Amino acid sequence: MHKHITYKVSGMTCGGCRNMVEKKLNELEGVRAKVNLERAEAEIHTDSPIQFTELQEKLNDLGGQYQLQDPHSDEPATSHQHQAEVSESNQYICPMFCEGKDKTYAEPGNCPVCHMHLRPVEKVDFSAEYQQHNIHSASNRSAQAGKYYCPMMCEGDKVYDEFGYCPVCGMNLEKIPTTSLAVTFSCPMHPEIVQDHPGQCSICGMDLQVNQPDPEEDKHYQDLLKKFWISLACTIPVFILSMGDMLPGQPISQFIPYHIQSWLQLIFTLPVVFYTCWMFFERAWTSFKTWNLNMFSLIGLGSAAAFVFSLFALFFPQLFPSELKGHHGEVHLYFESVCVILTLVLLGQLMEAKAHSRTNAAIKELIKLSPAEAILVRDGKETKVSIHQVQQGDVLKVRAGDKIPVDGIVSEGMSAIDESMITGEPIPVEKVIGDTVIAGTINGNHELLMEAKRVGTETLLAQIIQLVNDASRSQPPIQKLTDKVSKIFVPTVIAIALLTFLVWIMLAIENNVALAFSNMLAVLIVACPCALGLATPMSVMVGIGKGAKNGILIKHAEALEQMAKADVLVVDKTGTITAGKPTVSTIQSWNAQFKEQDILQIAASVNKSSTHPLAQAMLDRAHELQLALLDVSQFENLSGRGVQGKIFHMQVLLGTLRLMKEQGISLNLEQEQQIDALQLEGNSVSILAIDHQIAGIIAAFDDLKENSKEVIQKFQQEGLDVYMFTGDNQHTADLIAKMVNIKQVKGNLLPADKLEGIKKLQGDGKVVIMMGDGINDAPALTQADVGIAMGNGTDVAIQSSAITLVKGNLSAVHKAYQLSKAMIRNIKQNLGFAFLYNVIGIPVAAGLFYFSFGILMSPMIAAAAMSLSSVSVILNSLRLNNRKLN
Repeated sequence: MHKHITYKVSGMTCGGCRNMVEKKLNELEGVRAKVNLERAEAEIHTDSPIQFTELQEKLNDLGGQYQLQDPHSDEPATSHQHQAEVSESNQYICPMFCEGKDKTYAEPGNCPVCHMHLRPVEKVDFSAEYQQHNIHSASNRSAQAGKYYCPMMCEGDKVYDEFGYCPVCGMNLEKIPTTSLAVTFSCPMHPEIVQDHPGQCSICGMDLQVNQPDPEEDKHYQDLLKKFWISLACTIPVFILSMGDMLPGQPISQFIPYHIQSWLQLIFTLPVVFYTCWMFFERAWTSFKTWNLNMFSLIGLGSAAAFVFSLFALFFPQLFPSELKGHHGEVHLYFESVCVILTLVLLGQLMEAKAHSRTNAAIKELIKLSPAEAILVRDGKETKVSIHQVQQGDVLKVRAGDKIPVDGIVSEGMSAIDESMITGEPIPVEKVIGDTVIAGTINGNHELLMEAKRVGTETLLAQIIQLVNDASRSQPPIQKLTDKVSKIFVPTVIAIALLTFLVWIMLAIENNVALAFSNMLAVLIVACPCALGLATPMSVMVGIGKGAKNGILIKHAEALEQMAKADVLVVDKTGTITAGKPTVSTIQSWNAQFKEQDILQIAASVNKSSTHPLAQAMLDRAHELQLALLDVSQFENLSGRGVQGKIFHMQVLLGTLRLMKEQGISLNLEQEQQIDALQLEGNSVSILAIDHQIAGIIAAFDDLKENSKEVIQKFQQEGLDVYMFTGDNQHTADLIAKMVNIKQVKGNLLPADKLEGIKKLQGDGKVVIMMGDGINDAPALTQADVGIAMGNGTDVAIQSSAITLVKGNLSAVHKAYQLSKAMIRNIKQNLGFAFLYNVIGIPVAAGLFYFSFGILMSPMIAAAAMSLSSVSVILNSLRLNNRKLN
């Protein structure tokens, strides 16, 4: 029998919460659940009876913060659930208490400060424990700043006090960045005067100036760079000494006798082995101790084998059989193999360190948005204070062009605030008394007084910084193909080498010990991971270069690997699908005396002194139509509403519907409906009145970027699901989505909502590509498996992404996708070459054909085979340059 029961749900604060609760309830067999966030309710449909406790136990899997209320009881599901200290019927409150515990609303909606969904008062936890938990969590995250963690998250959230390498995977540890601005103030004339707050110099009395912190130098990268140059300087002479005699006339031996060459090679090899690349042997030793075999196991084992063999041959050549000696009775040395292998690996580590050095750049760019100081107004006096001294309730002055210091509300004045770096929307927002302002946004051309409401780590900007920080550390481990292969390949090669040694040492033949040792080394040398180690980085290096030629900047090598596996593409709207710059879309004349061109000419003329983007859109269209701008007198900027002025004998008023009503200019029902229809289509509408009579309207629209629709269709045809996540209103989002044929679209999303949306898709097993251009996209770009930023977007979005499109052309996204597919194919081909040589070389090196055909591979031949495999890998990788992208 079908049953339908509605339960109250507490603990939900955003769309991500709603989705998790709904998904978890639907995991129960026979249950169909639909969760409503605004009403905080879950509708449960079942075909058979289900116990209330079963539903609650399922939700407990999410951490215990979501509680159902039994419809037959007034008590929540758990006895320890705290009851609200106040209970007002049909009252709503922000669960973060942005405006205090006493501020409630009669209607559901979003908090004007933090934009979280308002909750019914009786469903909000007012307990001190709840607030203390949030404070404790934030302090824990702050306490970890400056420590180190493995980017592969091999040991979960474990952190280290000092830089080093992961004992599991061998990768370099990454530093956890700080998430707050640390500034000092000093005197420009007396730099020794330094303090943590504004003031005057105690020597000369000058105002102290802000010292923005310099970007932290990546000491690890600089250390690797120094070691690489030393290693390269040592490797080149070793390579010349070893291989120079292959040229006609043996030029090296003509000047340097062979025995001196050998000692010179040893001298140049020692710094490479025991200084610049010693860390690889340490990591190899750790991998064997813990039996977490990886690429460093191969590098350390193969290089050590070649080095030990060369030392043995240099000091005891008489112990080697004649089959292993050259024409002059010398045993070939492999110092050049050791140096070349280790230097190439060091180059790969240097490139990786360079990429990782940019990982925290997004957080640094975000921190820079926060102003270092604020102007405190108290008892009529203005005082400059450090941003860290601002407290909730302080009255602050924000001058024209200054950044908003903290989150708060406007208490005096009106101005247009550029919030594009937070919201991603290009049009400044007009703010009047009582409106909310956000830290880091830029004030327009009018002064404001504001009351601080959220300071420090509570501001929206600080929360976004923390989101980016957390997302950058919570990415799933990237399992490199070569590391997966190494886990099988390394023990197999070791086993074959040991078996070779045991078999040969048991043979009753002359020089069996020397042959056993040399054959074992030959197996290790022929299986040395040079080609295997080059298979991925060579393809990646060529792929990155190919991408750069096509306007695709790839910061992380893993991005191309992950992109080839993607099955979901998430796009932002503004600046990604659309141009991010409004243009005039509609001009209508509602007065027979004026034509449409007259409406535009008058509107552009009165707007020529305005800096508003809508004004610029009108001016651009007037210039396109070659309309002459008319002289304007008595111009006045009506902040938050529009502009007015006098043209010839006409009194001109241009602005919002609110401005018209304030001036007593009425519109009929049909005109208002036309304006509503244009706004529902995503337009911003300006109304023109002449001499207190409606003359017409001008609508501006943010157009699609060139090729947006075609690029999205290409992805859809190749099997990717395309989603649109945007902070713009749902009507505009739906309209743009329809224009480019996107079925899954979500509007009115905050940065945290976008992040949760990405996490939900990843939780469903999807590999996600995210495209965006604003600060509001930064957390989602970092969380996505592959983040792609438009080159014309904010620095933060660019730094948060793995791939940046220089020209912001969406067709480059598809080129990057094609490149990723080609690169993965190339890597597999390279691995095929590497293993083909091993399949052929290892049996020969082990001496399997010695007794049948008299074939015995010396380490010299093994090194030649290894070099040939490396050349094959390099040549195959270079083929990527010929790949056409469209």
